[in-house]
Amino acid sequence: MRTDVACRLTVSSPAPATALLQVALAAPAGEQLTVLCDGRPVAAEEIAVPGARVHRLQLPAGETTIAYTGHVTGDGEPRTVTPAEWAEFVRPSRYCPSDQLEGYAGAEFDRSLPRAELVAAVAAWVHDRLVYTAGSSRPVDTAVDTLLLGQGVCRDYAHLTVTLLRALEVPARLVAVYAPGLSPMDFHAVVEADVDGVWRTVDATRLAPTSALVRICSGRDAADTAFLSLFGGQATLGAMTVTATVDGELPAPSQEPYALA
Repeated sequence: MRTDVACRLTVSSPAPATALLQVALAAPAGEQLTVLCDGRPVAAEEIAVPGARVHRLQLPAGETTIAYTGHVTGDGEPRTVTPAEWAEFVRPSRYCPSDQLEGYAGAEFDRSLPRAELVAAVAAWVHDRLVYTAGSSRPVDTAVDTLLLGQGVCRDYAHLTVTLLRALEVPARLVAVYAPGLSPMDFHAVVEADVDGVWRTVDATRLAPTSALVRICSGRDAADTAFLSLFGGQATLGAMTVTATVDGELPAPSQEPYALA
């Protein structure tokens, strides 16, 4: 199966600023990134960081247009959980304070379940507990805020899923993806959990087929996976479009843990 993705962003800066961009596919078969400010090319310096390909841009004052296209072929191959990953993703993080929900998670879930069943049970619980509501959450909300509010967007669903899994001593991480079948189309956030030593994907929103998702980057939480971060200046995000399509029939949604490309 071939999956084609694209995104286009417009950023307006009153003064020069530094931007970190995370929209490129993790393992593309082909891709193109173009950055123009008022029609002039802007260099994109690629930086390899754990779990991501980051492009650093020195934005001049003016309007900058970022355009990315890429494609992948084939299905996702299982990724082994390394000891370093286990240690990093079993601990609390900024938006996933799992230490605050250990007692709650232990009361809600049966830790003795086989790992795949436990991961699926947590994702199903989050799906049933939350209401997907655009604009309902703040960028600074943690998983505890989401639990209390009872609603959110994909980022919030992923944070709560990750937090509950870590509270159950299951290593878990947030993954930014392109999601064919998502409506309305946007960047999407899902979860990878350690299932018997292999990273498996679950999406508590159930808004797109899990088997069609294509990886952009992964990290502890949204602080590591934002598609655009700005430093040393001010900028306004203007128009943004995201597309993701497959070359055949879109797979049916799956509620089971799945390997992500």
